[in-house]
Amino acid sequence: MTTPDTTARAPRIDPAWTVDEVVRRHPATVAVFNAFGFDACCGGAHPVREAAGRHGADLGALVAALEAVAGGWGSAPLPLTTIAPRRGVR
Repeated sequence: MTTPDTTARAPRIDPAWTVDEVVRRHPATVAVFNAFGFDACCGGAHPVREAAGRHGADLGALVAALEAVAGGWGSAPLPLTTIAPRRGVR
């Protein structure tokens, strides 16, 4: 009989998800998007892959950073109405 693997793994972030979807599923990721210079509010309708290309960000590094924080605080999905846009951040 084998023992199930109980090691914690970071959630997978699909680059096809929109920025909004990633932030809704994992609210703590907004800090990562901000650190990479993304406008997680007004540019949130674009897929992560497309947004990375538009910003000249390395997709692998971005996804790794998103996955690193996605399993921490704020990993439960929130309704979109609870995510307030930040004014003046582009």
